Amino acid sequence: MLPIYICEDDRQILEAERDWLEKQILIEELDMEIALCTGDPRRLLDCLDRERRQGIYFLDVELKGAAMDGFRLGQEIRKRDARGFLIYVTAFADLAFETFRYHLEALDYICKENPEKMYVGLSRCLRIIMERVGREQDGQREYFTVRTLDVIRHIPLEEILYFATSGRTHRIELHAKQERLDFIGSMQELEKGLERHFIRVHRGYLVREDQIAQIDRKAREVVLKNGERCPFSRKLGRRLLEDG
Repeated sequence: MLPIYICEDDRQILEAERDWLEKQILIEELDMEIALCTGDPRRLLDCLDRERRQGIYFLDVELKGAAMDGFRLGQEIRKRDARGFLIYVTAFADLAFETFRYHLEALDYICKENPEKMYVGLSRCLRIIMERVGREQDGQREYFTVRTLDVIRHIPLEEILYFATSGRTHRIELHAKQERLDFIGSMQELEKGLERHFIRVHRGYLVREDQIAQIDRKAREVVLKNGERCPFSRKLGRRLLEDG
């Protein structure tokens, strides 16, 4: 059962979120439960320290009187629950881009100024979460786990386009559909661990095979479905040329 945590400093909004979520859980017979409702981020983190499991988090951005805001709280949650679902429910619509700046991988950003739209957003998030959890349980999704700074991330393999060596020693760049990450790694180790889905086309490039749209033999580049291009060497790209 997935636990739901709500951190909201406005008591009226907090109760409205809780009541609506409880209603949806009952009506839809969802395998979820409200584990904690609080305006204190420290209390939420203490709860996670006691119970390490994947959860769902509905967070306000501005937590008045608290030692941290919702974005900092999201970072702390990620350290404890790398695969949890973060949803921001706030009045500040223009701060949505901050979730990307903080690399929080938030599921959604819901404005609470309009209660009706807020309820629609809450229900939408529950539906998306159940669909994703269902796919994971069916074994339809594989993940690449990577540590960036002090945060562990789990990136769905189908979201990754390619890996490339960085200009810095022992650094690898992960290029996904929606983001780019930099981490310490070895291209040889990546190739060995991901050989079922990725192909080494160049000394510095490991490309997801089903993302290759065409091969530009003249430029000696592979063209990906999103238009990006990666070089391939004649030696390492032999398999590409044979298949193409």
